[in-house]
This record gives sequence, C-alpha cells and structure tokens, in this order.
Amino acid sequence: MLGSAAMRDAAGLSAFLTAMPGLAGALQAVAALALPEAWIGAGFIRNAAWDALSGLPFGSNPPSDIDVVWFDPAGTVADDLAVEARLGAAMPGLARPGLAWSVRNQARMHGRNCDAPYASTLDAVAHWPETATAVVARWTPRGVELAAPWGLEDLLGLVLRPTPGFAPGTAKHSAFLQRAAARRWQARWPRLVLHADPPARPALPEE
Repeated sequence: MLGSAAMRDAAGLSAFLTAMPGLAGALQAVAALALPEAWIGAGFIRNAAWDALSGLPFGSNPPSDIDVVWFDPAGTVADDLAVEARLGAAMPGLARPGLAWSVRNQARMHGRNCDAPYASTLDAVAHWPETATAVVARWTPRGVELAAPWGLEDLLGLVLRPTPGFAPGTAKHSAFLQRAAARRWQARWPRLVLHADPPARPALPEE
C-alpha cells in the first residue's frame, strides 16, 4: 500500500486508487459498462484517502455504498437499478452487509436536490455538499482519471469544507452540518479540520 506521504497530488491519488484491488476493481467494473459520463466518487474515494492520510489500514472506514454517477437525459430509475444489478453480478465479492452499489443518473437528480438542471455529471458533482466529497474517478486506458470541481486540496489536506451551495447563510448549510455530525467524521478522522467558508475560486470547467 502506498504511504500517505505519496498522496500529495492527483498523480499520488491516482496511484493509490490503482494500487488498491478493491478500488481499482470497482472502477474497472464501471468502465466495462461504458455508461455515458460515468464516474465513481463520494465516500468511495474520500474515506479511503482519509484513512490512508490518517495512518489507518485500508478499509477502516468503508463507505456505506459505492456511488456511481452517470449522465443520460433519457435514463430512468429502472436503468439505474439495472446497472446496480449488473455491477453486483460483475463484482459479487464487494457485496457485504451495509455496502451496496448506488447508481444515480445525474440528469434527473437536480429535482431531488432542489437545484437547476445539471449540464453534465461533473456539473452535478460540483453541487455535492463537501469539497472533499466532490471528487470522482474513472478507469481509462491511460489509468485512473480524476475530476474534482473544487480541487483536491481539501481531500488531501484533511479539510471538511462546504461547497458554495452549502455555505453559511444558504438554505442548505444546515444539511452540511447535519451530515458532518451524523457521520461523525471528526471522530473517525481526528486530524480532520472543519472550515466553514466555501472555496473562494469558481468550479473548474469540465475537461
């Protein structure tokens, strides 16, 4: 396993995801389905990175599910469920109590999140609650590709910070605080620092 000192930037994080069979295998399984604009993110990356950066063994704080996001304006809930079933069949070894595939077509998630329609998967990711959660990865012929609309600094720096849509003074800020408390993130990763202010710079354009 790569040491936390090697996880200083995007290249280090990509190498970490590649080196972990459970992480790399999940990324490869999603890539094999060739879904449009498909990525894995949220706790799948965040928890593994924070465990490593905190000196904890891999898997000490597994995510509650494996969040797969994709973008298809014509897609339905039934399509998401079908993809979950295909992934479960492709990687039965990941099945355990409390961990399941969670596939969500971001073209229809804006309504549930009280946002304007998203233009792409990465546009949807930019609207997730925390900057460290808004990091996604996918397997490509060139290796693991990362996308982080608000950068990797907070994820790799053990910083818990709201994205602008969840900043203090917004209607969603209480949801950010409730998520942090309910998930006991600072108890699980004692070095984690809570920053109330959102990132100052705008989201990066999709590549």
